[in-house]
This record gives sequence, structure tokens and C-alpha cells, in this order.
Amino acid sequence: MGDDSEWMKLPIDQKCEHKLWKARLNGYEEALKLFQKIDDEKSPEWSKYLGLIKKFVTDSNAVAQLKGLEAALAYVENAHVAGKTTGEVASGVVNKVFNQPKARAKELGLDICLMYIEIEKGEAVQEELLKGLDNKNPKIIVACIETLRKALSEFGSKIISLKPIIKVLPKLFESREKAVRDEAKLLAVEIYRWIRDALRPPLQNINSVQLKELEEEWVKVSSAAPKQTRFLRSQQELKAKFEQQQAVGGDADGGGDDEEEAVPQVDAYELLEAVEILSKLPKDFYEKIEAKKWQERKEALEAVELLVKNPKLESGDYADLVKVLKKVVGKDTNVMLVALAAKCLTGLAAGLRKKFGQYAGHVVPTILEKFKEKKPQVVQALQEAIDAIFLTTTLQNISEDVLAVMDNKNPTIKQQTSLFIARSFRHCTPSTLPKSLLKPFCAALLKHINDSAPEVRDAGFEALGTALKVAGEKAVNPFLADVDKLKLDRIKECAEKVELVYGKKTGGAAEKKEGKPIIGKTPALSGTGGDKETKDAATKPGPLKKAPAVKPGGPPKKGKPAAAAGMGGAGAKGKKGPETKEIFESELSIEVCEEKAAAVLPASCIQQLDSGNWKERLACMEEFQKAVELMERSEMPCQALVRMLAKKPGWKETNFQVMQMKLHIVALIAQKGNFSKTSAQVVMDGLVDKVGDVKCGSNAKEAMTAIAEACQLPWTAEQVVAMAFSQKNPKNQSETLNWLSNAIKEFGFSGLNVKAFISNVKTALAATNPAVRTSAITLLGVMYLYVGPPLRMFFEDEKPALLSQIDAEFEKMQGQTAPAPTRGISRHSGGGGDDGEEEEQEDVGNDVVDLLPRTDIGDKITAELVSKIGDKNWKIRKEGLDEVTSIINDAKFIQPNIGELPAALKSRLNDSNKILVQQTLSILQQLATAMGPNIKQHVKNLGIPVITVLGDSKNNVRAAALATVNAWAEQTGMKEWLEGEDLSEELKKENPFLRQELLGWLAEKLPTLRSVPSDLLLCVPHLYSCLEDRNGDVRKKAQDVLPFFMMHLGFEKMAKATGKLKPTSKDQVLAMLEKAKANMPAKPAAPAKASSRVVGGAAPAKFQPASALAEDSGSNTMESKPDPKKAKAGGASSKAKGVQGKKVLSKPNLKEDDDKSGPIFIIVPNGKEQRMRDERGLKVLKWNFTTPRDEYIEQLKTQMSSCVAKWLQDEMFHADFQHHNKALAVMIEHLESEKDGVISCLDLILKWLTLRFFDTNTSVLMKALEYLKLLFNLLSQEEYHLTENEASSFIPYLVLKVGEPKDVIRKDVRAILNRMCLIYPASKMFTFIMEGTKSKNSKQRAECLEELGCLVESYGMNVCQPTPGKALKEMATHIGDRDNTVRNAALNTIVTVYNVHGDQVFKLIGNLSEKDMSMLEERIKRSAKRPSAAPVRQAEEKPQRTQNISANASMLRKGPAEDMSSKLNQNRNMGSHSETTHTVPREFQLDLDEIENDNGTVRCEMPALVQHKLDDIFEPVLIPEPKIRAVSPHFDDMHSNTASTINFVISQVASGDINTSVQALAQIDEVLRQEDKAEAMSGHIDQFLIATFMQLRLIYNTHMADEKLDKDEIVKLYSCIIGSMISLFQIESLAREASTGVLKDLMHGLITLMLDSRVEDLEEGEQVIRSVNLLVVKVLEKSDQTNILSALLVLLQDSLLATASSPKFSELVMKCLWRMVRLLPETINSINLDRILLDIHIFMKVFPKEKLKQCKSEFPIRTLKTLLHTLCKLKGPKILDHLTMIDNKNESELEAHLCRVMKHSMDQTGSKADKDTEKGASRIEEKASKAKVNDILAEIFKKIGSKENTKEGLAELYEYKKKYSDADIEPFLKNSSQFFQSYVERGLRLIETEREGKGRIAASTGISPQMEGTCVPASTHTVSSSIGNTNGEEVGPSVYLERLKILRQRCGLDNAKQEDRPPLTSLLSKPAVPTVASSTDMLHSKLSQLRESREQYQHLDLDSNQTHSSGIGTTLASPSSAAANIDDLKKRLERIKSSRK
Repeated sequence: MGDDSEWMKLPIDQKCEHKLWKARLNGYEEALKLFQKIDDEKSPEWSKYLGLIKKFVTDSNAVAQLKGLEAALAYVENAHVAGKTTGEVASGVVNKVFNQPKARAKELGLDICLMYIEIEKGEAVQEELLKGLDNKNPKIIVACIETLRKALSEFGSKIISLKPIIKVLPKLFESREKAVRDEAKLLAVEIYRWIRDALRPPLQNINSVQLKELEEEWVKVSSAAPKQTRFLRSQQELKAKFEQQQAVGGDADGGGDDEEEAVPQVDAYELLEAVEILSKLPKDFYEKIEAKKWQERKEALEAVELLVKNPKLESGDYADLVKVLKKVVGKDTNVMLVALAAKCLTGLAAGLRKKFGQYAGHVVPTILEKFKEKKPQVVQALQEAIDAIFLTTTLQNISEDVLAVMDNKNPTIKQQTSLFIARSFRHCTPSTLPKSLLKPFCAALLKHINDSAPEVRDAGFEALGTALKVAGEKAVNPFLADVDKLKLDRIKECAEKVELVYGKKTGGAAEKKEGKPIIGKTPALSGTGGDKETKDAATKPGPLKKAPAVKPGGPPKKGKPAAAAGMGGAGAKGKKGPETKEIFESELSIEVCEEKAAAVLPASCIQQLDSGNWKERLACMEEFQKAVELMERSEMPCQALVRMLAKKPGWKETNFQVMQMKLHIVALIAQKGNFSKTSAQVVMDGLVDKVGDVKCGSNAKEAMTAIAEACQLPWTAEQVVAMAFSQKNPKNQSETLNWLSNAIKEFGFSGLNVKAFISNVKTALAATNPAVRTSAITLLGVMYLYVGPPLRMFFEDEKPALLSQIDAEFEKMQGQTAPAPTRGISRHSGGGGDDGEEEEQEDVGNDVVDLLPRTDIGDKITAELVSKIGDKNWKIRKEGLDEVTSIINDAKFIQPNIGELPAALKSRLNDSNKILVQQTLSILQQLATAMGPNIKQHVKNLGIPVITVLGDSKNNVRAAALATVNAWAEQTGMKEWLEGEDLSEELKKENPFLRQELLGWLAEKLPTLRSVPSDLLLCVPHLYSCLEDRNGDVRKKAQDVLPFFMMHLGFEKMAKATGKLKPTSKDQVLAMLEKAKANMPAKPAAPAKASSRVVGGAAPAKFQPASALAEDSGSNTMESKPDPKKAKAGGASSKAKGVQGKKVLSKPNLKEDDDKSGPIFIIVPNGKEQRMRDERGLKVLKWNFTTPRDEYIEQLKTQMSSCVAKWLQDEMFHADFQHHNKALAVMIEHLESEKDGVISCLDLILKWLTLRFFDTNTSVLMKALEYLKLLFNLLSQEEYHLTENEASSFIPYLVLKVGEPKDVIRKDVRAILNRMCLIYPASKMFTFIMEGTKSKNSKQRAECLEELGCLVESYGMNVCQPTPGKALKEMATHIGDRDNTVRNAALNTIVTVYNVHGDQVFKLIGNLSEKDMSMLEERIKRSAKRPSAAPVRQAEEKPQRTQNISANASMLRKGPAEDMSSKLNQNRNMGSHSETTHTVPREFQLDLDEIENDNGTVRCEMPALVQHKLDDIFEPVLIPEPKIRAVSPHFDDMHSNTASTINFVISQVASGDINTSVQALAQIDEVLRQEDKAEAMSGHIDQFLIATFMQLRLIYNTHMADEKLDKDEIVKLYSCIIGSMISLFQIESLAREASTGVLKDLMHGLITLMLDSRVEDLEEGEQVIRSVNLLVVKVLEKSDQTNILSALLVLLQDSLLATASSPKFSELVMKCLWRMVRLLPETINSINLDRILLDIHIFMKVFPKEKLKQCKSEFPIRTLKTLLHTLCKLKGPKILDHLTMIDNKNESELEAHLCRVMKHSMDQTGSKADKDTEKGASRIEEKASKAKVNDILAEIFKKIGSKENTKEGLAELYEYKKKYSDADIEPFLKNSSQFFQSYVERGLRLIETEREGKGRIAASTGISPQMEGTCVPASTHTVSSSIGNTNGEEVGPSVYLERLKILRQRCGLDNAKQEDRPPLTSLLSKPAVPTVASSTDMLHSKLSQLRESREQYQHLDLDSNQTHSSGIGTTLASPSSAAANIDDLKKRLERIKSSRK
């Protein structure tokens, strides 16, 4: 056996190939062990065996083969590379293993196949198995079938594709081998498990016995949905889920998503083979079908019927067949044949499905018309036919045909059409049944439900019910507004019975597709009858009709102008005056008018009206005018007055002075009264008559303008122009046109009826008088501004000379933008009308193209013309084509009905004569322009043949064809082209010209599309064959288009499609795909309106010119050094040149690297204004879409290219989101340094951010929101005001994000909305947010409603747009919302309004359903808060006053917005709770406004403070009782019942009614006395204490002074208050919850009570005062010692400051302090000394030693010394470690004092009398600080290093360096990079320059957000007087701040800082500030909770009940929002100071 030892030594892989079987066997065994041992699936070992695995399985030795199979199985399972071996190994298994006799071998072979499927190689395995079915060896066939069955049963029908298997099944059933047939039967049963009845049709032709057996087996199959039990490697998470379910309980019904997808996945239709039937039609079919005898016609039809029974038909040209069938249906007299033809159509539609769609438009009208037949079998056949046809197309495509039939006189037609609509709706989903479709259908159906025939009514109800069920009430209800209750109930009843089809695959797919594109289409939808005269404008569902006035009723007809334009125009607009509707007035008789006029005019005036003496008439007019000027709007009888004016001599008045007066009075009446169209009719004639008058003309024009404002321009203009042209006076005509030109500029173009004017303008152009012609041309120029180039189409047939004049005028207007409308806005708020929901105002609403009159040329396309075009002689053919050209030329704009022309032209496209082909192409191009968007319906039968012409060998023919295709696509959009298989069929043709042209065309079109039909996938296989085409150009074009295919289909689908390629091709194609993946552009952002041609003009958004903005402050030098890291990344990032599909540059581009140093935003002078002008002039798309389309992104890119650094722009528009994050980071970094740049590009930045809102990546979104917060802070600091354009292209998209599911994002968005109010008026924000409440997203609706509540609460009712009534009605509709949170939000918002506005709310809301009303009343009752009469009015009106005082633009730029921002902040920070009560009153802030603008004159309108007691000052600020809010509306949902009950009871404590209060106190006392219940009060202590001292104040100020009150009542109330407080302060845990601010106010109240002499005079007064004494002691002992000490110190400071306070008061406060000092030894360890020392420090700052010594009493200074001494004694030197909270210790007297005391005590005790004593305590401090220095610096540098806090860190470092100038920061810098060092130095320099600049006047006060304005007006007096005292000495800012603080303290205001976050805003001097909020703030915020130092109150979870349960709505202001407000205040203070100097 010497040989053995030879091969034993070989390595494993060589053994496996050895010729000896034993060696191989041994090799396989070792390989198996090895394969099981290798852990790493990517180990290089695996690659050695790649070529051997096939040999493993095909080994010729049976024994070795078995081992080989085991090894191969292990290999496939573990090796990463195993997939490469699939084909060869699977083929080996099929051919060499399945024929083995050993069962084990077959088993292993089967396992290997399944393992390949598991590693994602299913397709290749399946291919090999299917090949195996053709093998001659039955064993192999059986094994293959078994493998397929096993695979299907384990992996499911999603992974194993069934179509090819089902194709071969019938053949297997015919096999001679029983084993094969049996196995096939098992496979059929397995397939049936997965797809159920879809398997029946393909197997219907097998042997009937077999079929029967199968049926029996199928019945036994369990009905449970099958589940996948084995998973691919990529499906591991599914696997985990599945195993988990198995573990839980067998087959629990989980796995929802898989099974739903798996089961309905297969459609029987997909599994069928398509049958070709056209060739099988009988030869004489077309003759027979036209035969005279009906029997022959019947035979022909029966032949067709037989053929169309095939369930799936091959696509082909069925046009002729459909045409003859349609003819039979429409014209045949034999009803039997009609039914038969209908059946044939049904079969065709069912067999062709989508491919039949192109014929649907021709057949539908015919079938609908035929419903006039009564015979049931005919009707049924027609119904089946039209239903089948409906499934092949979309409702959108046939809507016009259907609507046209709706008005038919025949009731059965009406009935059947309605029923058809009802059935069609069932197949729709809300997205495929948009408003634009619903509107016309509902309008037509509403006529049906009012029809006289009951069957028509029933059908109408059914259709409306179905629509209601599908689209939902919200969508349909607007259209049912006028339906009476009975009918509405009937509709709802029908809706309940409807069952929807939704999920059916047949129609489902069709529907899903057309949902999206509808939005962008122009109104003229496909189908015949483009613009059937004007009436069609009304029925057309055009999403473009944005101009409210044209909307209803289309262009008003001349005959009844008042009705048409009146109802439509004004009705949709609604006015903002007192009336909301158009004023209609009946005509009054002259007698009635005289009576009414006599009532309001002086008698003499009426008598002299027709006096013969002109002077008397003049005097009469003067009286008349005076009377009109003094009349109220409501009392003015407009019609009577104008009729008086028109009375003889009326408009024939000869004296021009009288006439001028008369016309002026008309204008006055129109302005001041409720002027109706009836009144207008009275005067209009006279006005037009005088408009040309030299002396009276201007007055007449003024009157016309006033009438236009009252009755709206569209109506007035139409009347005036019609009258002017009905008379002969040319002067009047020209002046009328001049007036109109002007009026259009003033009112905007909205709602004007272009058509009506054009006919008059044409008359004017033809006038002989040159002035009239000139005026007409000027008017055209103005119209051109709004309408744009399409306007010229109307005048193309004018004389050349005139046309050149018109063109010259248009030329002048080019580049100008239409001015913003200045009139007509005030009274008519835009929008409104029923579907205001989707309509934003776009000024020329209807696309002008749709106003063009279209002619119907159907009758000109005669049979002989068609036969000419098809003649054998080319010359005659040419004649025919020439005729067509001239017909189209004459008609200019045509309707889509062009008879037989399409078929005739189609046959000319493949004419042998190329000249004719080109002529046909130019006709088609013409046709597209002439027919407009309606050309859509001809795409399939004419457009696709044009694509075939792209394959022509002649270059010029191809060019013409391409131009034609483009002209068509421009009109139709791309969807129609890409749907169906037509395009893929074209691409399939192996014509290199066709391929390269078509691919080039797709490369151009695909990138601009947002979504494409799924049929695009059909082109992919042909695209792959193009990639390997012999022709280089084809290959190049295919590569170029690859990324765009991928953009729409995704890499996965594309890669999957390579499965069918040959292995060599596949690798090549995959490599190209990978390459394309890198270049794949992002999908374009969504469009809004704007069809592919933007023609209709959007006249300007109403915005203020941005010239007033701070763009001229160019002094800002920008120095932004490049950040090397970012630079490299950007440079190297691949710049994919998306659209052109060019190759990618991926080399790092050095030039670009260098570019990064410059500014990122380049300031282009007037760039922003120019962009806005372009947008208004329609040179660019208006930024308005539902999802962004490519053209928007491209446009933004282009606009940015001039003003954004190239490298940044590449990051911003990169396909990868990480680059967006980078871009945002860069923008954040440059925000401060490039303010001006940011502002000049603001519109672009905001637009770019809206695109980011459509990204799905959360990190980008978060980053974008972070940037926005910073951006708006900056803008508000810069006092910038958003322009309308910026707002309208940004806010709506931001509002969308409020509905984001993630909480964090919602919070951020709300914060941003809050900041927006600082730079954009709240009232305008209101409308955007109101728009947001109409969203489908319930979260968004709820958040928007809450936001609205916050706005109303902060800004009062004036913020409600268009009127409070409308806004409230809109909000109230949400009370009935189906979503609970939305309902709650709506209720809370209305309760908020109720709190501001009182009972008037109910009037404004209008009628609510009973249920909603009761909910609302209940909620209002619970809120138990009486309205405070809108305290916010003055804020809104303030800015107007300001303007009069000073014209300082910079101040005016901030509207009322900022006044309120703090409030809004607070309301908002409540997060989701809008039950905040009114935050801080606004007096202080308003005073700031006054002072700012009052340049230096000191006004003291307020009485001096001295005369008041401190409490009286508080009184006007605090409105105690209404402010208390009991149960907050959210409570029921949020907390247990007790919390809300306690809230309610507490709110009653402060009640003005003594009994209520006593009862409430008794209840609380009871709770407190029971130990087990007392806990419930936790969290409500502050709230309760506030309520009690409010009650104390109420007694002190009100009850005690009330003579009528029985004093016993008061004593009773006092004893209750004191009793319950004592109970409270006996429970230590509760007592400790009281916060500083509250304790301060409580002590204030109690001490005041002790000193109240009136109490002593009462009978039991002594007793009361004794118990108060006891209570005070309890409070001192039991409350949190830090808080009470702090409170007493602040109280003492306040009482010493307040001149009005009695010395006795201070004395009592000091006694309390002494008591605390006595308690100190026990309590010292529980006290937060840092805080106490801070309070003492502040005290000493306010009262330096000298000042204290001047006090009358020496008590204060002694008290202070005692306190400090005791503290030193107790803490020793450690006391100096507790000065951490004091910012500038060097300034502090306290430190020095403590050192002295320490030294003194040390000397006394004699301890440590060595060195320490000499060095004094400064050493101690030094030691302490030295240790801390390093920590502090380390902390600061950490901040600088971090991305987020770098600015904060630099600021701290600057502060630190300033404080310790000798501090050494070198060690920290030296081990950092050079870049970092220079960055730090630069940062410090920057801060220094900033602060030096500001520092002269600014000194920061770390004012808490609450400071925002709670001071009494009196303070102005003090400020001004004290400033006056300085006698010209230079005073530092700190003095002012100090004074401001004193003032604030007198008003009980909060000067506090938030300790946890010392503000970094500190600039130069840093005056310290008291840390206690007064109760005024407490009412609105428990900020004190924030202020408790964190150590002690770590456990306070601010979001828990702690905050929510406060009955007084609490607010936690976020630090960031605080900062904005503080800066704001600071700026204003500085302005005041500088103006004072």
C-alpha cells in the first residue's frame, strides 16, 4: 500500500481532486471537518474550493459522492463566496444526484438546493430545476418537482416565483409516468395553498379526471393563510419574529405583515399565457360586421366573443376591432347584437387590462348613451362592459365623458351613469379620488338627487354615499353644503351600506397610480370636449383654479353679470368688515328711498336737491356730504342716498362744482357704507358718463375705485367696461380703460375674467380714435404683467402694425414684476369659499390657456379628407395633409374631438415618402399646441407611433420626431408615455437609432419626474441589452440613463432584474449598476401646482419690499477661515453632475480646497428683490408643492449658484444625507459671522430647508431644526422682518412637521414657530397654522390647534384671521374630530379664547351640534375661570401709535410681534398643555415702547409711588381671582381624579365669594388633618399657598374696606385660612415643598396682617393676630430652611427699599431673621449656604455699609452682622468655599467681611495664629480657588472643543480671563493643534471687539424669561426722573441697571437668574440680582422650581404632576427662549438710555 502514503501527505484540496476514490473520500471527509471549523465566512480558505464544489457533487464513485455532498452542503452553508457556484452545482445535483438510487444522496441534493435558495440564489436554482423537468429520466423529473414543492412550502410564494412553475404544470399532468403525475398533483396542491383560486384558470384544460381529483385535494387544504417557515439570510429579523411566535404558542396569529403580503400576492392573470387573437379573426370579419343581414353580423360577433373568452390577450393594435364594436353598440338596431358587442368589449377589456386603456375614452360615451335601452339583458351587458372598461383606465381619464352624459335628458341614462359612478367610486381610495375630481362629480350628482325621477334620485344618493364612504366626510362635506338635512341623512345611510373594493388587484393598481400626478395637471383633463364653451369651466375639475373669484362659475357671462361674477367672485371672498357675505339688496322704490333719506338728511338738503339755482344745489351737496361723513356704517341707507343723488337733474347736472361734489359723495358712500351692487347699478351709468370729463373725470374715477373696493373689482370692471363700450364717446372709452389699467395694479389681477375684457379690448384696438387704441394697448401691457406671454395668442390675427405696437408694449413690461395689490385686501380677505382648503391665492388662478376659446373641428374631419390622407397617390396624400394643417391653423385652439384623424395620421407616420412623414410630424406638433393638455388621450394611439419614427435612418426625420415627442410631452406630462408596455416594446426593437434617441429622451425626462408608473420596470431588461449593444452610441446612452432608472426603481429592483442575464453579462451589468448607484441623483422635490407648462401667472404675493431690511450694514467683515477637515471632505466628495448624467469627478480637486476660505454666502446687491420679482413675473416656479419635484430643486440650485459658495452648494445638493448634515454644520458655524450674507440669501436658505423637511432622515431634520432655531434668534436680534415671499414658501412646510410622530421634533418645531412670531406678524402666522389644521395627520391638527390657542392667548382676538368668527367656526369644527387629542386640543383652544373674550365666544362659534356644544360647555365650566376682558388689545394696536410718534423705521420694523413673544414662549413651553393662564401683564413692556419713541421728553402721567402701600402697587398688576384656573382641561386624561379635585378646590380658595373660600379651606384642612390623605396635597403646596395669600390680599384690600360686609364673616375667613395653614405647616414633608418666592409672599401677607390696625379693632382681632404669630413661628421652623432664609432676606431688602413700607414691617421681618439665626445651629447642615450667601451678597450690594448706616434704625446692620457671625462661627474657614454663586467675588463686600470675621474669631480662639493669620483669609480663598482653577479651565476648554457649546465656552473663557487676568491658560493650549490655538485666540478677540462695542451702554442683567413685563406703569416716572438727576455726569450702565432693578423690586418683579445656568450674556459690569420671583410671576410659572439649587431638588421631575397639576397653569420657560427675550429687552433698554443721554 505504498500509494496510500503518497496521497496521505497531500493537502486537502489536492486530495479532493485525486484520481483514487479513496483519496477523494478522505479529502471530502477532511474538507467537511475543515468547513465546519472555519468561523469566518469571508476566510480566504473558502476561495480555494470554488472550482471543486461541482466535482464534490458529481463524483463518479457513489460512496465518495455521498461524502462529497455532505461537504458541499457545509460549504454552501458557511462560505461567503458559495453563491458563485450556484449554477454549476445545482445543474450537477439535478443531473448527477437526483438519478442516484440512494435515498440519502437525493436528500442531500435537495438540501443543497434549498441551502442555495437560503443564501439568496433562488432564481438560479429554480432555473436549473425547471430545466430538469425536461430531462428524459423520470427519476430526475420527480426529484425536481419534489424539490420545487419543498422549496415553495418552506420559503413561500414570495421567494419562489410561481409563474414559470405553473406554466409547466399542465405538461407534467400529461406525463406517461404515474410517479411524475402524482408528484405534480402534490405540487399543485402546495401551489394552491399559496395562491388559492388563482391556480384554477391555468389548469382548466387538464384532464377532467385529474382536475376532479385536484378539486377534492384542494377542498382539504386548510383555510389558514400559509406562512414562510424558512428564511433567507437577509430575512433574519423575520426569522427571529417567527421563532418567537412559535415559542409563545405555536402559530399565534402574528407575523401580520408577512402574511398580508404573501397571500394576495399572486394574481391569476399574471400566471396566464397571453393569447394572440387578432390574426385568428375570420378573414371576412370586417365585411361581415357591416353586412345588411343581422344574422351575418351576429356570426361575426360570435366569432369575436369566442376569441375574447381567453382570459389574457396578447397586446396589439385593437383600434379597428374596438371601432367596429363601438359602432355596433352605438348604431345597431338589433338590441341582441348590441348586448353581444358589449360582451365582446367586456372580454377585450378583461383580457387586455391596462392595455385597453387607450381605447376606453372612445367607447365610454357610446356605452353611456346606449343606456337608454330598457331591455334588462342589454343593460346588464352594457353595465358589465363599462365596469370592465373602467378597470383598464382611471376615473380621471374618463371623467369628462361621464360628466358630459350626466346632463342627458333621458332618466335611464342618468340613472345608469350615477350607478356606474357609484360602482367606480368603490374601486377608488381617498388618494385616487381627490377634491378636483370630487367637486365636478358631486356637483352633477347633486342635480340628480333633486331629479323628478325617483330612480335617478336613488342612483344619485348611492353614488354620493359611496363618495362619502371612500373620500371621508371631510373631503365631501364642503360640496354638500346646500343639501337639506333629509337628503344628507339619506346620503349617509347609503354610505353605511357601501362595501369598498380597495384591495382588489384588478382595479387597485390602476387607481394607485393616478393618485399622485393629478395634482399637477392643468384643469382641462383628458377626455373629449376640452372647453365646451364657457359652461365647461364650471364643470372642469381643475386643481389650478386658485383665484377665488374665477372659481365658481367660470368666466361670468355678459348677460347676467351680477349673478355670475357676483356669486362666484364675491361669495368666495367673504369680507372682513362687519359683514361676511356679499351684500345683496333688493331694489327700493323711489318713495321708500325718499323716506329713508329724509330720516338721515336735513330737510333743507332734500328740498334743494332739484333747486333751479346752482348755488342752492351746491349748498345742498355740502350738507349732504357732512351728513354722510358723520353717519355710522350700520345706519347709512346707501341705496336711498345714491338714488337721491341720481334724482333730477341727477347725472345730467350742468354745474361742474355740484357735479364734483356729487361724485365725491358717491365715493364716500361706497367707502363708508355697506354698499351693494344694487346701489352700484344706480350710479354706474353716471360715473361712466363723466369719466371722460376734464373737470369731473378724476372724481368719477375715485368713485369707481371706491365701488370696486365695495363690490369687488372683477364685477365693477366688467360693468364699467361694458357700459363704456355701449356708448359712443371715445374719451369715456379711453379713460375707462385707463382707469382699469390703474385699478388692476391697485387691486391685483385676482378673479378678473380675461376673456370678457379681451373682446372689449379688441373693439378698442379697432377704434378710430387713437386715444382709445393707446389706452387699450396700455391695458394689455398691464394685463401682460399678470398673464404673461400667452396673452399674445389672443391677438395674433390683428394687423401687423397693431401687433408690433402690442409687442413693443409687452417688451416694455418684460422683466417688470406686477406690483403688490394695495387695495381690495382690507375688506376682502383672500381665500375663503368652500375649497379654501387647498387654494392658496395665486393671482391669475386659471391658466390663461384654458380661457382660450377652443373650436370643435370634428365636423371638418370628413370621410373624404380621411380617404385623401390614405390615398395611393402621394400627391393626393399631401393635399390631404395640407388641408389638415390649414384646418388646425384656422382653428388655433381646438377641442380634443378630432374624429378619424388619429388613425389616418398614424398610417402616414410610416409613409414611404419621407417628406410626408415630416409633414405629418409637424402636424402632430401643431396638434399638441392646439389641443393643449387634452392631447393626453391620443398618446397611446398617436404618440407612441411617433416614437417608432425615432428609429428612422434619416437624421432630419429623427430630429423632427424628437421635437414632436417633446412638444407632446410638454402638454401631457410623462405619466401617459411611461404607462403600459408600449415604451418597453419600442425599446425592444433592435434599431440602434431608435434605441439611442429613446434612451437620450428618457435621460432628459426621467430626472425631472417625482414618481413614475411601475411599468418602467418593463423597460429594464431591454435597457440591459442596450448596455451591451453593438453600437457604441447606444451603449453610451444606456449608461447615461442608468442612474435615472435607478433613481425611480431603486438599486434592489434593478439588481434583481439582472438575474435573467447570462452570467458574463450579469457581472458587467452589475458593475455598471454599482457605478450608477454612486451617481444616482436624489428624486426631485414635490410639486404643488404648475403643470409641466407654467403659463398662468401668479401675480405677486402681497409682500413688503425688502429694501427696508438691514442689508446695508455691510460693515461686517467676514473672516471665516477654512476648516481643514471639512474642506477635504467636501473637495473629495463626488460631484455627481446629476442631470446630464456625466461621469463623476472623484479626484480631490485642489482648486476647490482653496476656495473654502471665503464667505459661504455671497451678498448679491438686490439679489433677493430680483428673485422675488422673477417669482411674481412667473419667470420661475412659485415655491409651492406637496412634495418637491426635480424642477424645483434645479431652480433652487440655479438661484443659489450666484450667492452660495460652490463647495457648500455641492454639499447641500448631494444625494447622500450625510453631506446635508455637513452643510448644516457649516451653516451653523458661519451663522454669526455672516449675518448679512445669511439675510441676503434668507429666501434660498429657507427654501432649501423646506426640501430637507421632505427627507426621511431624522438626523438631517434635527440638524435643520437646530439651525432654524439659531437662525430665527439671529434674525430677531437683527430686527429683521420676514417678507411675505419668504414666509409663504417656508411656513406651510414647517407647519407640516408639527405633525411629526417624534416628540422631540414636534417640540422643536413648536419652539421655532414661537420664535417666528418675533420676525413675522402673529396674525399672518395664524392663517398658515389654521391651514395646518386641515391636514389629514391628526397629530398635526392637534398641535396646530394648540398653537392657535397660544397665539390667541398671547395676542388676543385680533390675531384671528380672516375674522375671529370665521377662525373660531373653523376651530370649532374640530370638536367633533374622530381623534381624541384633536378634540381636546380644539376644546382647550376655544376655552382659551373664552378666557380672553368671554361669552361672546358662543356667538362667534355659531351653531355647533348638541354633543359638541355640551362638551365645550362642560370644559368651560371646568376651567372655572372668568374671562379677563381681552388684556391684549392694546398690544396689537400699539405699533400704530408708535408710527405717529416717530418715523424711525428700525423700530417700526418690529410689529407687535415682539411685544408678545415672551408670552408666547411661556404658553408654548407648556408643551402639549394649553391651559396656561395669562402670563405676565404687559405694562412694563409697552412702556418701553413709549419711552423708546418719546425722544427725551419726560412725561410723568403716573402718580408717584410714595403715596401707596406696597400692596396697592401689586393690586392693578395682579388680577387675582379670574387668574386662578381650576381644573386644567387635560386633567381627566392625564391624572388621577384626586389631583384634579385638589386643583379645583384650591382654585376656589382664592374666590371672591367668602363662603366658597371658607368651604374650600375647610375641605383642604380636612385632607391635611388625616395623615393617610395628606400626601395627596404633595405637589400642590405652592399652588395652595399662592391661593391663600391671594385671598389674604383680597381681604386686606377689598373685604376690609367693604362697609356692607359683616366683619364676623371676615374673622371666620381669617381663622379658616390660618387654621388650614397651621395644619399644613405641621406636616414637615409638605411644608418643605414651599418655594422661596411663595414663602416670601406668604410672609409678606402674614406680617402685613399682623400690622393691620383694622383687624385689632375687630371683636376677635386679638385672637386672630395671636394665631398669626403662632403660624409665623411654624412657618419659620417647618419650611425648607434655605428657602425661608432666602425669602426673609429678600423681603427685608424689599421692605427697606420700599419707601411706602412702615419701619414696623422691616422690624418684624428682622425678628423673624433673628429667630432663624437662633435655629441655625440645628439647621446649618440642611441649608444651601451658597444660595444664602448669594442673597446676602446681593443685599450688601443694594445696601452697602454706608447706606445701611444711614438707616434710622441700627437693626438692619446688626441683623446682618449677627447672621454672618453665626454662620462663620458654625462653619469656620469652610464658609469661604460657599461663595461659588457670586460671579465677581472681588467686587463683593461680603467676602471681605467674612474674612474679617474669620480673622477676628481666629485671633480670639488663638488657633492657627501663625502664617495663616498674617496672610489673612485671602490665602484661604487662594487655596480654594487654586484647586478649582484647573477644573474650571478644563471644563471651559472641553466646551470649546465640543461642536455644540464652542461659543459658550469661548464666552466663559473670556469672562474668566477678564476676572483673573493673571490666569495661565498656556498649559491648556500648548498640547492642542495650531489651528485650535488660533481659533481660540480669534474667538476671544471677536468677543472682545463685540463687547467693547456694546459694552459702553450694555450691561447684562441675567434676567429670567419671566421678566418680560410685569411692572406697573408708574415705573416710567421713576426711570425718567432719576435719569434726569445725573446732571450731565457720565454714568456707567450698572447704575441704570441697579435702578431698573430697584424699580422692578418695588413692583415685586423678578430680577432673578436661573442658577443652574448662569447666563453667558454677561458683558461688562455684572450687577448681581435678587433671586426671588414675586408671586406675580409665580402665578404664571413655577420657575422657582427651576431655581432650587439642583443638589436638593434633583428628584423634582419637572414634567411630572409637579408641573402639570398646578391649577394655575404653569410654564417652564426654556433657557433658550429666555435668551432671545433677554437680548431683546436689553437692546431696547440700551436704546432708551442712549436716547436719554
